[in-house]
Amino acid sequence: METISGKPTSFLQDWVLETQNLTVLSIRAILSLFRRPLYLRETFDQMDIIGVGSVTITMLTGFFSGAVMTLQTAKSLGSFGAVGYTGTIVSVTLIRELGPVLTAVVVAGRVGSGIASEIGSMLVSEQINAMRALGTDPIKKLVAPRVFASITMVPVLTVLCDMVGVMGGFFVAYFILRISPTLYLTSAYDQLTYSDLVQGLIKPPIFGFIISIIGCYCGLRTYGGTEGVGRSTTQSVVTSTVLIFVSDFFITRLILVLI
Repeated sequence: METISGKPTSFLQDWVLETQNLTVLSIRAILSLFRRPLYLRETFDQMDIIGVGSVTITMLTGFFSGAVMTLQTAKSLGSFGAVGYTGTIVSVTLIRELGPVLTAVVVAGRVGSGIASEIGSMLVSEQINAMRALGTDPIKKLVAPRVFASITMVPVLTVLCDMVGVMGGFFVAYFILRISPTLYLTSAYDQLTYSDLVQGLIKPPIFGFIISIIGCYCGLRTYGGTEGVGRSTTQSVVTSTVLIFVSDFFITRLILVLI
């Protein structure tokens, strides 16, 4: 299941096989989260790599996204004399949509590629086969800690991105556009609803799972030596990014229907 030894003869067969293998890996990874051994050290190491290691780039992305959004929004609303709603639009857009997606894309580029390259290197160097020979389940030891770390840390990074993004918008609104800070912060807070927070907090765990499971899957199907590791890394980032946007559409549609 971890590697693909043969190539299907058609695109449809290839797609079905990839989907089947990814589904099996996902199920095994989820089930591994609830059985011993827990590999707590590996899990905390991954939480440090994914969470703490991504704080700086997440803050920079959130700050300048909020700043640019404030510049564009204030200019557009100024034509209608509604500059006071700048904080509302910036905060709602960041919390509902932009914060989770931007954070996920950043983590996919930084962490997803690292997961694929690390596991791929272990596969081509026969380290994973050595684990099996010693009676260790590679899915339990390598995949499960990364999945759990991504599911738990991506929401934390998303909240951080949202907060810094709103502060970036506040910086631009006050120091560049000369909008009253009270007006900006009040409008940013008063118009938020529980449904906005629900949308902003449901997506990150799903995005985190996508990033980690795709990174692990691409790493476990690596072939062709060091060249294959680079190929798996690229596939991991591209596939994760595409699935993030696709899943975001369906999650948003489902939430809007339910709420």
